[in-house]
Amino acid sequence: MLLERARAGFAGLTVAQAVKDAALARLERWLADATAAQTFPVIEALADAGRWELLLDSFYQIIPFGTGGRRGPVGVGPNRINPWTLGTSIQGHCVYLRQRFGDGPLSVVIAYDVRRYLDQRGQSPAGVFNPVLGLSSRDFAEQAAGIYAANGITARILARDSGTYLSTPELSFGIRLYGAQGGLNVSASHNPPDDNGAKVYDERGGQQVPPQDEALVNLVEAVTEVKRLSYEDGVAQGLIVPIGPELHTAYLQAGLDRSLAPEARSAKVVFTALHGTGRTTVYDLLRAAGFDTTLEPTQAEFDGRFPNVPFATPNPEVPQSMDRAVALAESIGADLVMACDPDADRLGVVVKHKGSWRFVTGNELGALCARHGLDHLGERTRPPVLMKTEVTSSLFARLGRARGALVVDDLLVGFKYIADGLRSLEERGEFRGVHAELNDFLIGVEESHGVLVTPHLRDKDAAGASLWLAEAASLQKARGLTLIDLLEDCWREVGYVGNSLLSTVMRGATGRARIEQIQTSYRERPPTQIGPYAVTATYDRRDPAGPFGPIRSGTDDASRDVLVFVLGEQGRVILRPSGTEPKNKVYVELFGAPGADPAVEVPRVDAACRSLALDLAEDMLSRAGLSVPRWALQVSDLVAVEHKQRFAEVVLPGVVSRLRAGAPAEAFLDEELRAFGKDARGLVAPAVRAWLNEQVGEPPALAAALRALFSL
Repeated sequence: MLLERARAGFAGLTVAQAVKDAALARLERWLADATAAQTFPVIEALADAGRWELLLDSFYQIIPFGTGGRRGPVGVGPNRINPWTLGTSIQGHCVYLRQRFGDGPLSVVIAYDVRRYLDQRGQSPAGVFNPVLGLSSRDFAEQAAGIYAANGITARILARDSGTYLSTPELSFGIRLYGAQGGLNVSASHNPPDDNGAKVYDERGGQQVPPQDEALVNLVEAVTEVKRLSYEDGVAQGLIVPIGPELHTAYLQAGLDRSLAPEARSAKVVFTALHGTGRTTVYDLLRAAGFDTTLEPTQAEFDGRFPNVPFATPNPEVPQSMDRAVALAESIGADLVMACDPDADRLGVVVKHKGSWRFVTGNELGALCARHGLDHLGERTRPPVLMKTEVTSSLFARLGRARGALVVDDLLVGFKYIADGLRSLEERGEFRGVHAELNDFLIGVEESHGVLVTPHLRDKDAAGASLWLAEAASLQKARGLTLIDLLEDCWREVGYVGNSLLSTVMRGATGRARIEQIQTSYRERPPTQIGPYAVTATYDRRDPAGPFGPIRSGTDDASRDVLVFVLGEQGRVILRPSGTEPKNKVYVELFGAPGADPAVEVPRVDAACRSLALDLAEDMLSRAGLSVPRWALQVSDLVAVEHKQRFAEVVLPGVVSRLRAGAPAEAFLDEELRAFGKDARGLVAPAVRAWLNEQVGEPPALAAALRALFSL
């Protein structure tokens, strides 16, 4: 009866019949699996509530591997992170490891972050026992350790009473330190609190790349039975082994060994872990290096709810995540603020410059690290090697080439491709036409605040980047300058490059269909004009005649779902769907005039970048049959498109009409914004500001009331 009810409920949804059929088939298999019996009341309660779109999204596919592995919402169904999807993933990884390395002794290293599923989105039906509610990253990691052990593979994991966590960069380093054949990271990085995931690592400490990742995917999909051993039995049999302090000690020493200016230690730093693992990496490394580093106390505790982080978004790409640390830095006279996401691979930076605090973008952060490295090459007799992903600013590549470096600047999105470059240099002495040795590697970066400054691990590492930036800040401080002055010097040297990123979140099966529709539309009808700029060339990275050659696997096809629109000599626009989150991403890059005054050129180019990103977003959504006013597109990128539509059509008009009538609007506003997430007024404030800028003849009292309501 439940299956027939689902069939009828799905019939009313506007998605392809093939998607509905897939969801029904997977739901039928799920209901026939006795091991999933505890979840049946949850499914029935969702059906009783008519939440068919949520059920469809939970069952229409098996949650896929993306640029960062398997990641998404925790919940019930094959398209959610839960013991079933994690279990089949680990069992498939065990089979993969045996096929690759044979029947001899094998080992893996397991890391996990601070998350615990508490259903902050309100997806779990009330009053019904939900077996995934309360599950932590540690719980998933112990489950994984038991599966590895049941397959005769030794699993290294922190002891239960360690009181700490293992970050992503330490995991990568630990795989190499212990000579393990692979690794697993239970983490959702900077995603919202209700998400989790599992990233699989290879024996070199990097993530799988095509076609190897597809071989793993195929083995996971073929799993029909998961071998399990309890955590306690695995420990008793010596197949689950605690990680000792030697890993952390060696990791910190490797970071200290990459110091380029050990005499430069004058910068005063405030660091915030955003409730994640960064206090054991960035904070420990900066203090070990001799920097005066203060830990922001209200965001220091390990806490997967991220309670003291704006929007509950522990992402150093979001400037507001560092507001508390900036306030502390101001009060104690610090020079810069640093922050990490929960697994400590991304770094955020804010700099005190000319009396105010200036956020450093991911593109700028990578350029500053590159500049510090290029300025301190030491006794090198061979040119250094720099690597970046294609969507990362050209400023990085310009700096490298101006100093005679060998630059690889067209990699697909995902730090695993930089790690693959290091593997290629190590094994073959060549990568994408660059002939060099592993020790020639200087730095690799991606625009999403990822930096790697050592070849001794194979994922982005906030700690190494923090050391280089603190050194660079100290050298600048000795001259009475800041990192922003150093950045402006880079612009004067190679020209200003403006970059802007805009994302459009489209959740669920309907959203995924729209994302695919958008990409198909642009392939079939590429634009000849974007805003005021003519498109002079279009490149599809799936093109077998292009630089990446024939498609090697389904995962390669997904990674190469990238479209590049060249705007003559003026810049470029890149469009791609995210591999780890349900959204399209628009990357805009425009070039400033050589020799122009940064005080004039930077705001001009930045404004043009933002306007161009909005131009493409409007066109992109129209191709998916969606219409969102330009001002409403400026609601935070953390908010889904359907919420932006509702804000434009219902919420703001409702607030305005109440204010015009002299009626209170706060209760209406907060109720309507409940689905937008934590600190929702702050998420929509930029759009309200844009709406006010468009209005002519509105009473000043209305504008004042709106500014007060949204803290503008």
